[in-house]
Amino acid sequence: MGLATTTKCEISPCPQLKLCLFVQIDLRDKLALEKLFDSTVFDAVIHFAGLKAVGESVQKPLLYYNNNLIGTITLLEVMTSHGCKRLVFSSSATVYGWPKQVPCTEDFPLSAANPYGRTKLFIEEICRDIYRADSGWKVILLRYFNPVGAHPSGHIGEDPRGIPNNLMPFVQQVAVGRRPALTVFGTDYNTKDGTGVRDYIHVVDLADGHIAALKKVFDSDIGCEVYNLGTGKGTSVLEMVAAFEKASGKKIPLVMAGRRPGDAEIVYASTDKAARELNWKAKYGIEEMCRDQWNWASKNPYGYGGPDSTD
Repeated sequence: MGLATTTKCEISPCPQLKLCLFVQIDLRDKLALEKLFDSTVFDAVIHFAGLKAVGESVQKPLLYYNNNLIGTITLLEVMTSHGCKRLVFSSSATVYGWPKQVPCTEDFPLSAANPYGRTKLFIEEICRDIYRADSGWKVILLRYFNPVGAHPSGHIGEDPRGIPNNLMPFVQQVAVGRRPALTVFGTDYNTKDGTGVRDYIHVVDLADGHIAALKKVFDSDIGCEVYNLGTGKGTSVLEMVAAFEKASGKKIPLVMAGRRPGDAEIVYASTDKAARELNWKAKYGIEEMCRDQWNWASKNPYGYGGPDSTD
């Protein structure tokens, strides 16, 4: 079960969803967590909760350390006291820092380049230490690369509050007319078009990766293992914008700007380990990612709310 920190969860009806109980809890609130775990027996936890904007983490490091680290430690303490020792944690490709080569394999040296990435790296180390101390734990650390897209139905999609911190939500808001232009941070990288290169993964593929990870923690003596979730292909910012323009039929005005502090140049995944040990592989490319994101955005130009509820 994933627990949100402070963010309200609003999910459109889905015929495949039989039951979804949402309880809004700050993970740092140990008494509230204890009450929840007292009321229900949990077989496993998928831990998604955390602040995740690279730029904001550089500006507000204490906020990120307080929220992400203390929240996770509190969750692990409550899990331990209730005998729930199966965990799937959403880590991040940011733990690779500025990799000296690509694709990134799970045994690469770890060196996060910003406070957000360091919180993910510290939590990974905490999980490894917990397992070393108690081999009854089964932990899978999933290093996400760059999730984008939406559910193909168009009923579920990304709806960030305020100014989006990630590329594709910003692109979709420009496409529906909510923002005038996309700012591209960094045009002088050593890449094919000068813009940063990332490994974008469809959110449906990402969800399937979590199902595969849950099966692994239930069906094997996994210990504490880490897996990359990506496509294994690098795509530049301008390539992604072009793909979205093709899917949407909309022109995305661009404003070129300098590099953002904490951003890496080229990062994409090796997914061989996930394919081999989780029997998982991404099925969708950037065309499907942009198609499904535009399907969501065009049907829900203001997300789950109205024009006055977005900022």
